[in-house]
Amino acid sequence: MNSPPMTPNRPYLLRALYEWISDNGLTPYLLVDAGVEGVRVPPGAAKDGKVILNIAARAVGQFEISNERVHFLARFSGVSQVVDVPMGAVLAIYAQENGQGMMFQADGAPGEPPPTTPAPDESPKRPHLRVIK
Repeated sequence: MNSPPMTPNRPYLLRALYEWISDNGLTPYLLVDAGVEGVRVPPGAAKDGKVILNIAARAVGQFEISNERVHFLARFSGVSQVVDVPMGAVLAIYAQENGQGMMFQADGAPGEPPPTTPAPDESPKRPHLRVIK
């Protein structure tokens, strides 16, 4: 019996982690792959193909995390700019103060779900524990 495909969990996890970080009085930062098609950040904001964005409520305006993208206004060098990040370009969300958060896998081919179960020819790995005295 095949169940219908589920929607990606990244936007749901992103919203939850944003709220958790903010509720704890910390500053949420987003790590973005600036090379993904559709990423809109100010020129020069990216380094080595990545950009780190402060998405704290006090730092952005019109902030929205939809199921497709993260969209907001932010000031760069004193000028208000539109930032638009497709969900597949989000690599991580974390608290700036302590690094707590979550990394996401870079997206593969569009519409390709990540593997959820080992292939039939792969044997499951047994946990390895040892006692240290």
